[in-house]
Amino acid sequence: MEVIGLDRKTLLASLEGKKAGEGFIIIDGCPQASEMAVAAIRAADLVLIPVQPSPYDIWAAAELVDLVKTRQEVTDGRPLAAFVVSRAIKSTKLAGEVAEALHEYGLPTLDAGTTQRVVYASTAGEGKTVFEEPQSRAAQEEIQAIAREAMALLGNN
Repeated sequence: MEVIGLDRKTLLASLEGKKAGEGFIIIDGCPQASEMAVAAIRAADLVLIPVQPSPYDIWAAAELVDLVKTRQEVTDGRPLAAFVVSRAIKSTKLAGEVAEALHEYGLPTLDAGTTQRVVYASTAGEGKTVFEEPQSRAAQEEIQAIAREAMALLGNN
């Protein structure tokens, strides 16, 4: 897997030619509606919008959803988009309520998501992924479940 840092202003130009090859390009963009978000949405086949089970995250997603829907209007429904509930706390009512609240935006919410796990923060702080941490089987399974659902949305079962 190749990791590349791209300047916001050159994102689309930097991606030219890379998209035609095999595999996937994952852009981890900023949560705000910004120049980077607009460029990433223009380049994307699928936009996953992570939302923590918090009213603040749900409200903050509105601007990004508007950008995605505006792009979809002029590109025959592309990119596809869905919410991913992240950092949910198991066995709480709030996790279920967030999916219900997100339904109001008119985008699907993946069944898979992430739960509150220390390994996400610790591996990120070390510049690693959960797949490089042998003790993170549960986190690895969460990420793999998200990937399977994303692939299904793209028609790559």
